[in-house]
Amino acid sequence: MGSVLVAFSGGADSAFLLAAAVRSLGAEGVAAATAVSASLPAHELTAAREFAAGLGVAHFTPSTDEMAREGYRANAGDRCYFCKAELLDVLAPLAAEHGLQHVATGTNADDAVAGFRPGIRAATERGAVTPLRDAGMTKDDVRRVSRAWGLPTWDKPAAACLSSRIAYGVEVTPARLARVERAEVALRAALHGAGIDVRDLRVRDLGDRARVEVDAALVEVIAARDDLLTSVSGFDAVEVDPRGFRSGAMNELLADASRYR
Repeated sequence: MGSVLVAFSGGADSAFLLAAAVRSLGAEGVAAATAVSASLPAHELTAAREFAAGLGVAHFTPSTDEMAREGYRANAGDRCYFCKAELLDVLAPLAAEHGLQHVATGTNADDAVAGFRPGIRAATERGAVTPLRDAGMTKDDVRRVSRAWGLPTWDKPAAACLSSRIAYGVEVTPARLARVERAEVALRAALHGAGIDVRDLRVRDLGDRARVEVDAALVEVIAARDDLLTSVSGFDAVEVDPRGFRSGAMNELLADASRYR
């Protein structure tokens, strides 16, 4: 590809893609870009900066304004389309400015067959390249090779943007995003203080109430600890999802999202 600007969220897929690009093209032919907005957890930006610095690549942190897009704020189920459209509309001119031939995303082979992924459509429409998907690399492949390469992200838990915590049909606002981030940080701290190690944790915003998703093995333990759940503040009620954490949980609510308006 000559040279690439990697859309770098800091997750396992984009981290591996960035490392692979450096191995193939050299650091001078690669740059990383982490979009900064209200939907990005603050700690993810810090980790992304450190990873990119370790590879010796330029790391850009352009601001994106998803909130300016009505379809994003409306959160009607295709929110990711508008988010990815905003991202690529910012990164494409950034790549051109720095003489980079392509913008690459960390879409993998699993993503391509995962069903409802409007963000992939937006990126495809804007000409983004997807080396992991093109190579047929699944998430398991990414983790396996990342481990072999000694990348610290090989076992990093899934870290979707904060907007993914808000139920479809509930408007996305900066205040809601900040409330979710505060709740997750506070609950993780409470669990750590209680000696409970958790890998995956989400606080889902269902409008007037929060739904906590944690590792399945911890559901019963945490559901019985009201003293820990009180750390999730700003909601009228807090519940623990009995099914535990799973990616794409909000898609399950698409059929009845209107009841959370």
